[in-house]
Amino acid sequence: MAAAIREAKGLLRREIKQRLASLSSEEKKRQSDFITQKVISHPVYQQSQRISVYLSTSDEVNTEGLLEHMFANNKKCFVPQYIGPRMDMLKLHSMDDYATLPLTKWKIKQPGEGEDREDALSTGGLDLIIVPGLGFTHNGDRLGKGRGYYDKYQERCAQHPIGKPKTIALAFKEQICGSVPVTDEDVQIDFVVFGDME
Repeated sequence: MAAAIREAKGLLRREIKQRLASLSSEEKKRQSDFITQKVISHPVYQQSQRISVYLSTSDEVNTEGLLEHMFANNKKCFVPQYIGPRMDMLKLHSMDDYATLPLTKWKIKQPGEGEDREDALSTGGLDLIIVPGLGFTHNGDRLGKGRGYYDKYQERCAQHPIGKPKTIALAFKEQICGSVPVTDEDVQIDFVVFGDME
């Protein structure tokens, strides 16, 4: 059973990666701008003060517009740092801070090891996590990249005194699927915000 689900996930990952590869940078920007506006007007985002947001790569919905909005509106911003199998959310202070973050070997910006930054879970927890992924259904099933970082992190959040944060996933419309193979370890997303249907 587990092997069949793993295989189905692998096939779907390949298919979605092909769909993303065929998107022009103009189309990605158009959908990213549209999605950014949808998130900014989302009541959960508006009510949240402590937000973690992924730092986008070229084949993900661009999150720079959200970062700018968060800093302009005095929201506390936390971004992922991956070290081995563990992901933490560390405080990002400004767009200048973002611009100077080092790149990992996967070409993802993240705070450098050993930097003295506030860790979201060792202070006030998080109100909202903005989640990346490869594929999603409308009702919040998620296909990640296979490392389980966000599923494990949400389990840790659930142990925090303020409890589990809300989750919003960002997706190009090409990443929306009729169904996604999931196991008990896969955490469902509360809201999936995706590109328009033009």
